[in-house]
Amino acid sequence: MIISASYRTDIPAFYGSWFEYRFRAGWAMVANPYGGRPSRVPLREGVDGYVFWTRNIEPFLPALALVRDGDLPFIVHYTVTNYPRQLEASVIPADRSLGLIRRLAGDYGGRAAVWRYDPIVITELTPPGWHLDNFTGLAAGLAGAVDEVVVSFAQIYRKTARNLAAAAKSHHFAWRDPSLEEKGRLLARLATIARAHGMRLTLCTQPDLVTGNIEAARCIDPARLSDLAGRVLASRLKGNRPGCFCAESRDIGDYDSCPHGCAYCYAVNSRRLAKQRFRNHDPAGEFLAFPPPGP
Repeated sequence: MIISASYRTDIPAFYGSWFEYRFRAGWAMVANPYGGRPSRVPLREGVDGYVFWTRNIEPFLPALALVRDGDLPFIVHYTVTNYPRQLEASVIPADRSLGLIRRLAGDYGGRAAVWRYDPIVITELTPPGWHLDNFTGLAAGLAGAVDEVVVSFAQIYRKTARNLAAAAKSHHFAWRDPSLEEKGRLLARLATIARAHGMRLTLCTQPDLVTGNIEAARCIDPARLSDLAGRVLASRLKGNRPGCFCAESRDIGDYDSCPHGCAYCYAVNSRRLAKQRFRNHDPAGEFLAFPPPGP
């Protein structure tokens, strides 16, 4: 079994003490995001490896050492987009993140970290030309430290549209969801930039944009974990939605618990609620954040 920690919230940035406590205990309770019964998820016994998702791994470095000491491989999906503060209210500076990714590569090898440049958001502050320049600078800073960059365009869910509209009104900018043709042109140019810096560009769960030169991502990737473990890990394909090629995993995060405040976030209905749940969470508790949020 592969543990995902977590595409619902940033556990490494905010909940490292909780994770360390639960890892030592060997299990965690995970709220059902759809209102059903919670689950008890093992964190050591029967676990093949971990996939961590974050925008700031620094507070989590002791937890990574703990996982490695437990003879469990891990991948860190590290998102670095370097967006303006109007879109990312409290993400650490990009140059600091680039240094941390390079540290991960030095400590755990070049296969341990995957750069994520997602979601791609097109606004008056971040038009296509801005993305080309921004991506080029970030790719140059990560050359030799990562071999893959995962990208995707923002999925405009109802909560995403609501949060983007609120940010646009507050900060006086416009945003839009580009056509497939425009997205395809931008992806082709980003893929060329990635190759020039020794990376392959993959696309997360947007099958309409996959081409011969841009392959689908496999974010929960047992092949990468097997390379890191030095042994073949058993797995089966079980994507989260159509076009997803991830292996089966158990996610131990909780929605409405990440206080980063990114305007385009799909996992947070209310930053106020997320900040409150973070403040009230118990690092020694069985649940990451409890009670679970309402619908």
